[in-house]
Amino acid sequence: MKNILSGIPKIVLIIIGVLFLNVITAQNSDIDKSISKYRKGELVIKANPGDQVTVEQLSHEFWFGCAITNGLIAGRMSESDKTQYKEKFLENFNSAVTENAVKWGNMERRKGEVNYSVVDGILEWTEENNIPLRAHNLFWGIPNRVQDWLKEMDDDELRQTLKNRAESVTARYKGRFIEYDLNNEMIHGNYYEDRLGKDITKLMAEWAMNGDSEIKLYLNDYDILTGNRLDDYMAQIRFLKKQGVPIAGIGVQGHLHGDMIDWSELKRSLDSLAIFDLPIRITEFNIPGQRSKFYRDRDLKMTPEEEEQKAKDIVEYYRICFANPAVEGILMWGFWEGANWIGVSSLYKRDWSLTPAVKAYQDLIFKEWWTKESGTANSNGDYSASCFYGKYKVTVGGVSKEIELNKIAGKVELDFTK
Repeated sequence: MKNILSGIPKIVLIIIGVLFLNVITAQNSDIDKSISKYRKGELVIKANPGDQVTVEQLSHEFWFGCAITNGLIAGRMSESDKTQYKEKFLENFNSAVTENAVKWGNMERRKGEVNYSVVDGILEWTEENNIPLRAHNLFWGIPNRVQDWLKEMDDDELRQTLKNRAESVTARYKGRFIEYDLNNEMIHGNYYEDRLGKDITKLMAEWAMNGDSEIKLYLNDYDILTGNRLDDYMAQIRFLKKQGVPIAGIGVQGHLHGDMIDWSELKRSLDSLAIFDLPIRITEFNIPGQRSKFYRDRDLKMTPEEEEQKAKDIVEYYRICFANPAVEGILMWGFWEGANWIGVSSLYKRDWSLTPAVKAYQDLIFKEWWTKESGTANSNGDYSASCFYGKYKVTVGGVSKEIELNKIAGKVELDFTK
């Protein structure tokens, strides 16, 4: 490469560099415009002319979340680590997903011996702290994820057992999970469909809704945001919709990038999925990802330069996702090196020391994308502010009120004169 560049006049290299910088600047400007357009609404305050008004954001509507490890409940974590885990989770995240607790193989390793305790414990903690929780997952048909005792059943018994699983779990937790992943990673393997036919996904959904008629069922799969399996996933979504499967949302994992991320493919994939007019969640996010050298060698540590690049990549990934109006949340698949399948992708190291990604993430979510304004009501007693969607505390003349500004409404008014 050095020899090739040495043959290019310096002025040409400068021009190329300037053009590249202009392209990046234009792309960033487009992202910022989209974020402002799709992630902010108007908060209108009615007060007395000249009143001082303060607007303080309390939380985001958008899901900035993370998976919760079984170890928080199942006793595999020291009390000190549990305390740190809970504090850091609440400091950084407003939503959650069960990492392993709801998976059938975890709940019922042996036939008839169902363990609800970990799921119950996670739900108890998230509900105490007003953290919405998604359930991952009701079914997982990748053959090596299907318990042997299920494979030993004949088709009739297997079908009835699937029905019992769907109805019992959703009935037990009725109204408590925000959404469920219905049948995980179906474009990569579907043991249940292979055994019971192409209608089984629709039946799974119907059985789940027997237990909770208000349930929201998501698809969830991987290697989509790299573009590699995007066409397959879109074809599957079309097929399931044609069948009448009640799909409430599209889940896309964020594991499978390598040491470098193709940002154009990430954007293209999200734009393509948005045509279905369904909410999209990035359900399982790690940087570095599953195709990186850090996944191949779990003992490999990052250099300071690699840690800085990780922080920049996280910010860029979040910016592209946040700018797409169909995306409603991003959930990391671990934030602490002591409980994360790709340890170096964590925000916090094993001893809870900070990586550069912590500050980059917090600056983005709680500073750049956070509204805090103050001013004076005009001569008509009006004060308005452009605000990120979420919950707010508004104070006028020493009186405070809380209000929610959401994406559906786009605008909300609060009257302090009454």
